[in-house]
Amino acid sequence: MPDAARDWTGGRWLNEPASWRREGSSLLVSTDPDTDFWRETHYGFVHDSGHALLFETTGDFTASVRVRACYDHLYDQAGLMVRVDAQTWIKAGIEMSDGRLHLGSVLTAGRSDWATFPYEGNGEDIRLRVTVRAGTLRLQASADGLRWPLLRLCPFAASSTYEVGPMCCTPGRSGLAVRFDDFRLGPPSDKDLHDLS
Repeated sequence: MPDAARDWTGGRWLNEPASWRREGSSLLVSTDPDTDFWRETHYGFVHDSGHALLFETTGDFTASVRVRACYDHLYDQAGLMVRVDAQTWIKAGIEMSDGRLHLGSVLTAGRSDWATFPYEGNGEDIRLRVTVRAGTLRLQASADGLRWPLLRLCPFAASSTYEVGPMCCTPGRSGLAVRFDDFRLGPPSDKDLHDLS
């Protein structure tokens, strides 16, 4: 299982936002304008301007975080990122699309894909968990921190080190206020693939 919750020290900002602070055990972020992570597919552009507070880890791992925000503009998004480099990463979380909240992920290996579906729960308060083990990445989401339905299972680049942490973006505006809590990072989870207990 992941270690005890982190206190938000020891990470490095990828595109540090102008407005952020630690408040007790929470990390509070307000997004800068025109921020995003995307590479090439469909749109043809490359954006690597989103905010992510990344913590380095060696070898396989499990990380989780609680994310709270009020999304109301197209492509407002917040969640977790795992990154090897600018061309190899995944982001996952809640995103505003087609007038409603979606739970989705973008896997990038040179070019980005986008897997998304409408989220029926309270997307303004959600927990995300990612496990990387032996070149495979497992994404899970939870409304209560107890049941962790599978969101995605996919190949992911094997690396001696990874960077992982909370991320948020607003491609169409600025000022999305996001609260991150209970960030945990530790050895890979031995929980069942379908962790619904």
